[in-house]
Amino acid sequence: MLDGTETKPDTREEMPNCSGTHEGTGNKGGCRCAPEAAATPLLLDVAEVARLLTCSKPHVRRLADAGRMPRPVKLGTLVRWKRAEIEQWLTAGCPDARRSALG
Repeated sequence: MLDGTETKPDTREEMPNCSGTHEGTGNKGGCRCAPEAAATPLLLDVAEVARLLTCSKPHVRRLADAGRMPRPVKLGTLVRWKRAEIEQWLTAGCPDARRSALG
C-alpha cells in the first residue's frame, strides 16, 4: 500500500463437503466449522473407554477379554474401540456382546 502497510491476500476457500471456510488448501489446523468433530475421536483407547464407563482400565480389558463388550479394533500393537459401537452398547444397557452377536 502507499502508506507502507501490507495486506495479506485472503487465502480462505470453500471446501466442497464442508459448511465452513478453511485457510489455504491443506488446512493443517483442522476444520473450523465443526470443532466438536475434531474433539471427538472415532477410535478410543482403553483409558478413554474406561473414562466413558467410569471404571478402571483393567476392568475394560477384562470385559473385552470375556467378550462382554464390543470387540476392539487392533492396529498392530494398538487396541482401540469404535466410539459409535461403545455408545450404542451403553445406550442398549451394556448387554453381553457374545449373546447379542449370537441372537
